[in-house]
Amino acid sequence: MTISSNANYLTPYELGNKNQTTTWEDCIPFYQKLACDFPHVLQFQQIGVSDSGLAMHAGVISADGVFDRAVLKAEGRPVFFNNNGIHPGEPEGIDACMALVRDFCLQPERLAALGKTVFLFIPVYNVDGCLNRQNTSRVNQDGPEMFGFRANSRNLDLNRDFIKCDSLAAQVFNQFFTMWDPDVMVDTHTSNGADYSYTMTLIQTQADKLGDGLGPFLRSTMLPAIYREMESRGWPTCPYVNPVKVTPDDGIEDFLEVPRFSTGFAALHHTIGFMPETHMLKPYADRYDSMRALVEVVLEFTIAHASEIQILRKEARVAAAQKTQWPVTWKADHSNPSSFRFKGYQAVYSPSKIGNYMRLSYDRNQAWEKDIAYYDHFVEDVVVATPKAYLIPQAWREAIARLKWNGVILQKLDADQELQVQTYHIQTVKSRANAYEGHLFHDDMQLRKQTETVFAKAGDYLLYLNQPNARYAVETLEPQAHDSFFRWGFFNSVLEKKEAFSDYVFEDSAYDMLQTEPELRDKFEAWKAQNPELLSDQETVLNFIFANGKRFHEPEWRRYPIYSVV
Repeated sequence: MTISSNANYLTPYELGNKNQTTTWEDCIPFYQKLACDFPHVLQFQQIGVSDSGLAMHAGVISADGVFDRAVLKAEGRPVFFNNNGIHPGEPEGIDACMALVRDFCLQPERLAALGKTVFLFIPVYNVDGCLNRQNTSRVNQDGPEMFGFRANSRNLDLNRDFIKCDSLAAQVFNQFFTMWDPDVMVDTHTSNGADYSYTMTLIQTQADKLGDGLGPFLRSTMLPAIYREMESRGWPTCPYVNPVKVTPDDGIEDFLEVPRFSTGFAALHHTIGFMPETHMLKPYADRYDSMRALVEVVLEFTIAHASEIQILRKEARVAAAQKTQWPVTWKADHSNPSSFRFKGYQAVYSPSKIGNYMRLSYDRNQAWEKDIAYYDHFVEDVVVATPKAYLIPQAWREAIARLKWNGVILQKLDADQELQVQTYHIQTVKSRANAYEGHLFHDDMQLRKQTETVFAKAGDYLLYLNQPNARYAVETLEPQAHDSFFRWGFFNSVLEKKEAFSDYVFEDSAYDMLQTEPELRDKFEAWKAQNPELLSDQETVLNFIFANGKRFHEPEWRRYPIYSVV
């Protein structure tokens, strides 16, 4: 059966002028019809609801008609996952996935080529944004004629929500991803930024962060193969163009995909993730064709190397359970650049017609090709010693829920007990002045660690780190990690001191405390020497004594509430 012989299965993109993208109202019935007509190829079903109460769907394709997740997992089947529409204003992945799934249904040879590999997909992840249609929100983008919006119904960017999970969509995704445990993920996007000749650019899970097995495999084997095959298909591809200065001429740096982003989230599960970014200034038809090619190329590589990828992932999980130190932040290594042969356009500066400044543009008539610096290596920045376990009081149910959604094994205490632990005390913390994705994100902090005895209650949880999902636990529970729960504000209530004083009464107590607490007196003398101008401010003086003295100390104040059992 060919596409031309069955017009019922043409996509809205194919039926239009190749500058149109599907609507959600057309997309879902399209898959439902395919699943009904080809039940031995495709299973398609609802997996949750969005914040607007709209259905979220996912599909599974297997060459032999086996769809049951438990059976597929028991058989050790490789899983390739294609996520689409996280930003519905970047819709070429939505349209390309429809055509690819249709071809699996209509072309037996394409289906057979899957072998044992399962093709898993979410057709439209951000359902809310897909229904918010217009043609103006993507300021610099060339088509399609109408498209969805970046944010969901709570105005959240879902590609910043994988850890904090403010959206129902992210909560569904965390559980869906953990259940299926994909070996490779492709999450489709469109880029914004400099002008250059490439239609397709690529972000991948940062190789150094993946570890000793998966990382070298991705860098030395998988990426070169993807670039070669994309070139042979007529879509030369370059790394995501993230200039170290203003233009690509001075070099580009890998995007640090921390866990709030899809590829960084995938790394927490030892999954190789790709975020293809087509160039927004290229025609939509070209972006569509290059996206379909990229998904097919990565899928074909996954099928051919599935056993090796699965072995490396198993090794990564074993290593995670045995680690004694974990890097929780990373930084680009500018001392160790690679080189990339880049095809760019001449940057031109000219007087603005709007203001008194020089504006940047690119002259496509002045194309150039040369080697540029490519900073694709990252080094460990902050490294923490791995405790034996974390003690998580049951009161912090939001953190506990997310750990469970991601397959982290927790042991519930059945009796009260005392435990010797190491605790973080938050000396200082700085937050962003403006809201970031619904939170006042903590950008900087100073911590002090000390040993204490705490009283754990029945119902609290111990999280032992000798488990495969240790990485997710460490990178969310260590407060200084890139995207820890603390940085997203899960434990902000411990930053507030709950009791206060009346100055006319506390004045005498403060004086007495300085006589009886030598450590407080030494701190106060040092503070006075550094801040003589503040000694005339009664509230500031008394607040210092109140906060630093032992007599009225609140143990929970500024004590990070997740404890390290050593």
